[in-house]
Amino acid sequence: MSRSGAELRRRKTVRFAAVLATLAAAGAAYWYWPRTTQTVRAGGRPTVPVSIAVAKRQDLPIYLTGIGSVQASYTVRINSQVEGKLQEVLFTEGQRVKKGDVLAKLDPRLFQAALDQAKARKAQNQALLVAAEKDFARSKTLALRDYTSQQNVDLQQSKVDQLKAAIAGDDAAIETAQTQLDYATIVAPSDGRIGIRLVDPGNLVRPADAGAIATLMLAQPAAVVFTLPSRALSDLRDAMARGPVEVLAYDQNNRRALAAGKLLLIDNAIDQATSTIRLKAMFPNDDERLWPGDFVNARLLLETQHDVLTVPSPAIQRGPLGLFSWTVTVNNTAEPRAIEVGPTSGDLTVVTSGLREGDRVVTDGQYRLARNTPVSFTAPQSAEVGGAK
Repeated sequence: MSRSGAELRRRKTVRFAAVLATLAAAGAAYWYWPRTTQTVRAGGRPTVPVSIAVAKRQDLPIYLTGIGSVQASYTVRINSQVEGKLQEVLFTEGQRVKKGDVLAKLDPRLFQAALDQAKARKAQNQALLVAAEKDFARSKTLALRDYTSQQNVDLQQSKVDQLKAAIAGDDAAIETAQTQLDYATIVAPSDGRIGIRLVDPGNLVRPADAGAIATLMLAQPAAVVFTLPSRALSDLRDAMARGPVEVLAYDQNNRRALAAGKLLLIDNAIDQATSTIRLKAMFPNDDERLWPGDFVNARLLLETQHDVLTVPSPAIQRGPLGLFSWTVTVNNTAEPRAIEVGPTSGDLTVVTSGLREGDRVVTDGQYRLARNTPVSFTAPQSAEVGGAK
């Protein structure tokens, strides 16, 4: 092969390699460009991905939440008021009972005998009184005729008075014996539900026994006793002065509403050890979803603020100069804005100054931001009351 032919072939090879390199560069630019445009803006500054929300005006209910426990409106330990053998138990464990229903009976024979004895003693004294009154009447007649002394009349008067006093004592003894006999029949002191039976028939029961036969609880209505920070005391008193304060009871996970009721009272002293105040709310509890002894979350409606500007609470940041929020400008760049805030309810916070309705605020990704940083973000979301828990 001639030298000129070899040179021509070498030049063709170089040109072919140059064409392939150009095509490869063009393909790489094609695939690389759409990706870089998402993270790089004019001037070569990378964008920061953030989540945003839109500041919105709305009515915002302000809630205070505290942990509490359910209490029955009445809790009665069923004990015997007299000593005796438990003869029979007439209730079923877990049974609903009405006030006055017979729950148990003790052996009544000793109490009946004591009652009969007291009645017999009274009858005896009444018979003696009749005779003494007759003697007293005769003594007075004889004294008028000077057939007997005044001393004898006074003696007969004394016998009559003694027997009258004895009969009064007999009446008291009869009442006591009757009461003892009545106590041998144990009745329900109120409506409610009976718990587990703790004493079986045949056992001797006494008023001083530490254990009860059973426990009766009335949970309709039910009470919830819960605590709140003592700093809320003034707001709570103002709310009660405006009218009834609504309280919602939620389960232990704070997800499911169990019952709605009203605040009954604020305790008369602050617990200085924990700096908390106890409150008591009452619930009709018709469906018995509140069970005595259960732990619940009590959510108290302190007030409803109308037409206030709200943002999600994560948008509130604290810096050396105070509170601020990162906002997104029309050019999709970050800008810090000093703000002042009001109360927080759930996931929302009231902003009293520094923001306007419709402003876009950053709720996630703030740690990478600086002034005028380009941002990319998810679709804007309004701050909604429904998101508050």
